[in-house]
Amino acid sequence: MTRFLTDHTGTLHAPAGPSVRIVSLVPSLTELLFDLGLGDQIVGRTRYCVHPAGWIDSVPVVGGTKTVDAGALTSLKATHVVVNVDETPKELADEMAALGSDVIVTHPNSVDDNPSLFRLLGAIFGRVEQAEILCQEFDQALRDLKNAATAMPARRVLYLIWQKPWMTVSSDTYISNTLRLVNWRTLGGAPVVRYPEIKLEDEIDRGADLVLFSSEPFPFTETHRIAFHRQFPHYAGRSAVIDAEMVSWYGSRAIPGLAYLADFAKGLDE
Repeated sequence: MTRFLTDHTGTLHAPAGPSVRIVSLVPSLTELLFDLGLGDQIVGRTRYCVHPAGWIDSVPVVGGTKTVDAGALTSLKATHVVVNVDETPKELADEMAALGSDVIVTHPNSVDDNPSLFRLLGAIFGRVEQAEILCQEFDQALRDLKNAATAMPARRVLYLIWQKPWMTVSSDTYISNTLRLVNWRTLGGAPVVRYPEIKLEDEIDRGADLVLFSSEPFPFTETHRIAFHRQFPHYAGRSAVIDAEMVSWYGSRAIPGLAYLADFAKGLDE
């Protein structure tokens, strides 16, 4: 059991007691905590934590993913704060630890990291059985996706997450590693910069087979895709808007996300 209590930084966390009070600064982890049956113990969230819809509304907002109202955090008497390497600045995590909260640092970087994430939070917060149920559901969803992917063609994919400036994802990110499951290799550079700025024309010239417009963090829509086609008309039929929550959110959303990705990829071939 002890190995499941060690977070990404190697910090060993003691099992939480019955009076646990959790602040989550990561939208996907907030949803996971609810799915582990911890909704009543979540006392704070970011404004970007929007799932589970309806249930989340009663949880106080303490700030964004990178800025937190220290006064609000103190008033909530949080025993634990759940953060992520990509989304939470280290300085902020250190500040929250200095305020007396047990800071749990996560860093899932591929789909395969999800079971250990479920078990980490399940072990710390006394939800071991619930975590194992999620692991079983995840394993089945991953098997189904891998079976479907055997018939999918390889593609070079430009995955856009921002405009002005245009930005994409590097090859060693959760998103890229997820898309690789359906034989899609992302363009955009080596993992030195995880979310690099790019020149759109340069990436197109590199021979993208498919351009994906992510629904977050920039809210790309069909309007943006149509404007892109005016500039690059030969990409009509080779671009799409993708639901980013389903391919970039680790945690429990990854389970339906794997089925979504299989259907999305198959739909492009029809």
